[in-house]
Amino acid sequence: MSGMHHDGFEDDGDDGGGGAFTDDELGTDLLEEELRQAAAILDPVPAELRRIAVDAFALHDLDARVAELTFDSLVDAIPVRGATDPPRMLTFQADEVTVDVEVTADGLIGQVLPPGPARIEVLSGPRAPARLTADELGRFTGEAPPSGPFALRLRTGEGVVETEWLRA
Repeated sequence: MSGMHHDGFEDDGDDGGGGAFTDDELGTDLLEEELRQAAAILDPVPAELRRIAVDAFALHDLDARVAELTFDSLVDAIPVRGATDPPRMLTFQADEVTVDVEVTADGLIGQVLPPGPARIEVLSGPRAPARLTADELGRFTGEAPPSGPFALRLRTGEGVVETEWLRA
């Protein structure tokens, strides 16, 4: 009875560690490749989306700490009755650095905490980043609101922080 498992099937002695593919594994791999090829033909990634993804990756600073979105008024806030086109409030957090941003039709208003000077770039795909400067209190403004996907890259005395990418 030593060759029988509790499920009633005999043990063929192969522990799976031999490195050889079984017919099922090979068939699954071939099927997966056929499905990938079919998807590439029937539902290809649009060239514009691929270009935006490549450009966004190229803009990513590999030494930067990523600031995660912890509050987005489009998702987390309670709607205010009678408010037409309220500003979008965003909060990003990376370790001890917090970035509060208000996005309006007129541009960006924000503050970096702990307060202090910082250079800020508004990244927006292939366009050249808008360059902003935070004052001694960490406050900054930008005259043009971002359009399309955007992220912020902050250079402070503590290093580089880059926010998650969001759609404007």
